Amino acid sequence: MSVAGFRVRMAGAADLARVVEMERAIAEAPHWAEAEYAAIVHAGDIDTAVIRCLLVAEAEARLLGFAVGRVVGLDTGGAAELESVAVESGVRRSGVGKALCEATVDWCRRLGATAVELEVRAGSRGAIALYEMLGFVVVGSRKGYYRGPVEDAVMMRLELGRHP
Repeated sequence: MSVAGFRVRMAGAADLARVVEMERAIAEAPHWAEAEYAAIVHAGDIDTAVIRCLLVAEAEARLLGFAVGRVVGLDTGGAAELESVAVESGVRRSGVGKALCEATVDWCRRLGATAVELEVRAGSRGAIALYEMLGFVVVGSRKGYYRGPVEDAVMMRLELGRHP
């Protein structure tokens, strides 16, 4: 499938079923409860210690992928995390994942985060290469972090600075 002309936007309640369906079909995805995604969508921009976003990439009303971002402690420097990125297998390496990551990083930056962190499966060479291309650097690892299958996590960080 060609993905020219796809767009990335904030998810709404109408996207939840498609997000959960895609997430369940991707073995590497975190497999959160549907209520977790719903809480992100329904929270809005509430003044809270933890703010999260759910972004979707779509083309012609077809979900191509999604990403979840989180910002914590804006009053103490604003740590952020790229919690999850999932892209339909048929459109991987087409720019969808990159666009989702960039949009999530931009969202974190707009909220005042100074860095974005993530964990990725050590065997996900394509994802690690993408994150490195975006400026993330390896800062550590976690032995046996992932289950099903058990795999180490590579911890990565992107410094945002104070200016967009």
